[in-house]
Amino acid sequence: MSQDKQSYSAAIIIIGNEILSGRTVDKNTNWLALRLVDLGIKLAEVRVIPDIRQKIIDTIHELRDGVDYIFTTGGIGPTHDDITAESVAGAFGVDVVQDERAYKLLLDHYGAEAELTPARLKMAMLPEGADIIDNPVSGAPGFKIGNVYVMAGVPRIMQGMFDHIAPSLTGGPPVASVTVECALPESVIADDLNALQDQYPQVDMGSYPNYQHGVFSTSLVLRCSDEDLLAKAAEAVRAMVARHNERNVTY
Repeated sequence: MSQDKQSYSAAIIIIGNEILSGRTVDKNTNWLALRLVDLGIKLAEVRVIPDIRQKIIDTIHELRDGVDYIFTTGGIGPTHDDITAESVAGAFGVDVVQDERAYKLLLDHYGAEAELTPARLKMAMLPEGADIIDNPVSGAPGFKIGNVYVMAGVPRIMQGMFDHIAPSLTGGPPVASVTVECALPESVIADDLNALQDQYPQVDMGSYPNYQHGVFSTSLVLRCSDEDLLAKAAEAVRAMVARHNERNVTY
């Protein structure tokens, strides 16, 4: 958990054999990462794991004390391999029970008890003591227990769930970013960039090389929640790049 309460962190666990096999493309990580930035929550780690009960339990145990929030996607549907709910319950040492709130949501969605097949009723089985995460798209809810938020794997459904819980999340100042384009290879500016990173330790500085049409260039991306500090660091990076350009470095 974050010690400095101006800073909040999260981990994402993407659960699903279909992601690991390549049959399904993960679209949830990028969307969640961008939303977390907007909320002032730093994404510390992302893991993609299979539908294996012990692996889910172990991963939650490894991550839950190191971040403020864990968001999982996938594995809460009606099929036999949807084991996330029972696995998360195992991680917290509680039973899975039929949740009457979830049952009512499913009944309202499907319209009649006769439509609540055993497979559909499985989606009402939640860890004991969990809170409901509303699902405005398909009815079957997600849930929250401890600092773990369990959501669907289908992107549109997951997004609806996250939008429901977003107002309840506590974050720090949103992280702003500045990109400085540099018509030089990464190797030329590396030492000076490292020195600037040491000078501005609160600003994350990333260096991303490009090679197009036989020409090397580098995109320098700076990120910080303090916009004044970010502006000063960006100005220092621009000045460093300008100095190198004036030297007419050849490569």
